[in-house]
Amino acid sequence: MDCSTLNDRQKAEVKRFINGDYDVVLGMLERRLDDQTRGDSQVRFEVAKRLRAGQNKPASIHRTLMRLADRGGTTTIVTTNFDLLLQRAALRRTSLIQTYSLGSIPRPTRNAEFSGVLHIHGALSANPSRVSELVLSDQDFGEFYLRRRVVPDFIYDAARLFHLVLVGYSASDPPMRYLLNAVAADGTRFDDLKERFTFFGTSEPDPVALEDWKARGITPVHYRGENNHSALRETLERWAEFSAINGRKDRVDAKMRRIVKAPRAAALDEDRDLFDHFIRRSNMSERVRLSALVSEAKADLGWLDAIVKIGAEREREQRP
Repeated sequence: MDCSTLNDRQKAEVKRFINGDYDVVLGMLERRLDDQTRGDSQVRFEVAKRLRAGQNKPASIHRTLMRLADRGGTTTIVTTNFDLLLQRAALRRTSLIQTYSLGSIPRPTRNAEFSGVLHIHGALSANPSRVSELVLSDQDFGEFYLRRRVVPDFIYDAARLFHLVLVGYSASDPPMRYLLNAVAADGTRFDDLKERFTFFGTSEPDPVALEDWKARGITPVHYRGENNHSALRETLERWAEFSAINGRKDRVDAKMRRIVKAPRAAALDEDRDLFDHFIRRSNMSERVRLSALVSEAKADLGWLDAIVKIGAEREREQRP
């Protein structure tokens, strides 16, 4: 790239861009072109315009994630995306999903009011003539992560109540650096933080990258990233299909009948794990139903013993 005609400020912007510091670049452009960092800057209107011109129909991954976000009548998902594709993806299967952004996001709780699509970096206004409050630049991150502490406080509370699962992020993404640092900072000081996970796709094994995630307090779940991450999409779709909340009961029953045809001791590890998952994620009535199904299938005692053992574990976990 020939930068000989650029001034020093522009060269600095190019350098930051090459390094992937896009939040810093946007802040530098805003200060140079608009001499301001407010929401009505030329840079922000241009960013919003380009975002609106992008994909406007939800993909299958959006619909799958909304199914997985269903906690039983309450759907909650947190996103750093600015678009409203997740909301559109939910329209076919449920009533209108509420949208919350930045300071309007409800405080994490297990109650039903903690629901909707929660845009922790802001959401595009449906009206293109209105200014959209978005976390774009380095100054925005300083404002919402450090000064107002809107995002870190939200993440801290959520991490104490729920297992957080990150989808579609790289450890080097500027937003992810802030998110991970915000969560990991309290990881060594509080023992009530739930375990956090991320799906991590590469074409080849990358042990260094895996250790990088672990060092940030995240448990990476590795998958093969070929074919535009098709393995991840297929896995999430299957996970949604077997969801305890809105999965397909006939598929679950068929899987259970197939699995218990073999003695538990001779079954594949993946079949034992899936069986245990179906039992562990079930409430009491569902566990009774699955137990009856397994018994009717004339399963060997190893499968029934596993149901009893998992039930006992659940009871111990729920004791005060």
